Amino acid sequence: MKFRERLVSLRKNKGYNQNYIAVYMGVSQVSISNWERGLKEPNFQSLIDLANLFGVTCDYLLGVSDIIKIEE
Repeated sequence: MKFRERLVSLRKNKGYNQNYIAVYMGVSQVSISNWERGLKEPNFQSLIDLANLFGVTCDYLLGVSDIIKIEE
């Protein structure tokens, strides 16, 4: 899966709408929409914030790994 697909899937699984994520992230809803449509990509800090929000690794979000969370 690509980043945009993972983002949409995680958002829907958590029951969040784009506006909720936008407020949490301090960005516009249009930014979230653009990320989900693959028109733009988040910066590094936003990627980290998304991973924290969803409780996943950045690698999982980016589609580099299918391991959702690193065991502690």
